Amino acid sequence: MKKKSLLALLLSLMTALMVACSGGGGESAGGEATESEVTGGDIEDATELKFWTFVELHMEFFKDAANRWNEANPDRPIKLVAETFPYDQMHNNLLLALQSGEGAPDIADIEVGRFPNYLQGEPQLLPMNEYVEPEKANFIESRLNLYAKDGNYYGMPTHVGATVMFYNKEIMDAAGVDIETIKTWDDYVEAGKKVVDNTDAVMTTVQTGDMINFQSMIAQQGSDFIDEEGNITLDNETNIKTLQFLSDMVDKHKIAELTPGGEVHAEEFYAYMNEGKAASISMPLWYMGRFTDYMPDLKGKMVIRPMPAWEEGGNRSVGMGGTGTVVTNQTKHAEIAKEFLAFAKLSKEANIQLWKVLGFDPPRWDVWEDPAVREDNKFYQYFGNDIFDTLLEIKDEIPNINVTESYPDVITELNTNTFNNVLRQKSQSAEDALKQAQETVKANTGK
Repeated sequence: MKKKSLLALLLSLMTALMVACSGGGGESAGGEATESEVTGGDIEDATELKFWTFVELHMEFFKDAANRWNEANPDRPIKLVAETFPYDQMHNNLLLALQSGEGAPDIADIEVGRFPNYLQGEPQLLPMNEYVEPEKANFIESRLNLYAKDGNYYGMPTHVGATVMFYNKEIMDAAGVDIETIKTWDDYVEAGKKVVDNTDAVMTTVQTGDMINFQSMIAQQGSDFIDEEGNITLDNETNIKTLQFLSDMVDKHKIAELTPGGEVHAEEFYAYMNEGKAASISMPLWYMGRFTDYMPDLKGKMVIRPMPAWEEGGNRSVGMGGTGTVVTNQTKHAEIAKEFLAFAKLSKEANIQLWKVLGFDPPRWDVWEDPAVREDNKFYQYFGNDIFDTLLEIKDEIPNINVTESYPDVITELNTNTFNNVLRQKSQSAEDALKQAQETVKANTGK
């Protein structure tokens, strides 16, 4: 038996034991929700739909969608029971419920890194093709493909996750750098040298506990951790060159420091960035909310621009992260569940609400020019009014990443060993570390 299969079996057994110890079964298989909200509970004869998520804010979005649905469909109202669970608990219990044939909700969020687990064999999810195919031309199609198998679309995307560069224009101006002239990563390095020479800041930080920057930079170049056939490709030439580039920004060019706290979601980094110690970071657009929530002193200083390309004319963005919302095959109300999900995630109004309620870049690019998304809000007040102008500029330059059942093993190896050995401990070269990562992941997954 492969190690991966044994690990999956042990996980399922452990989850089953935890569920049994809690006295659960059937509907209670999800354990105790951390948050629970009911929308439409006072409407007589409403169809009840249960929704599971691992992000509390997503409940607010679906509550809004349920209220809009009930206003638009008074003859077919729904009662939405939305529940939030811890990330691992929700995903493990959803998988167990689908495998056992009972206990799953009608609708559920599944994070992109876990999604391949639900597509193995015959997916226990309902295809949404009848709703997706008429709208495909309006979407960044790579986002739909993330949650598809054999021509069937199962997960409805929550955002594009377009990776951009966040520049502190106050620091860049003080350094004498016009950010509009930064077209390539070579330009970025030269600009970083001016920042270090003329200010008290560094150009950026390099994460040792999160692979997102490394993956976005290799994906710009047409590379990835895993190829389209599911083979592990960690130690290819592009990946080695890119990890060396990250190391060189710290040790050779001296324009970067290692990220305080290891990754850009750490409290230490929020304080560091808020104090103006770094001039830029590259992250998906959804990171805007981290700025507005945790770095208030940068309001009016930060601007959003495309990523630098590796060469003139190259891709200047990548779609990173994501959540696909699905209808499970255990729903007793398949048609209304699917129609409601399409209403909530695929329609033009729904995509406008993804921006208004969540601050996410909608996967429907045709709303990026809609006046409704140009209305003033906290993000425009913080970053300026050209957010969607930047997105429109790069909309045809957003390649996807390959996500398979091996993806969690790859992430764990990179975040636990590879980056630490190369960037922090300096005990391995980029080439040796990625070759070791390749061997480790292949041994664990058989890929």
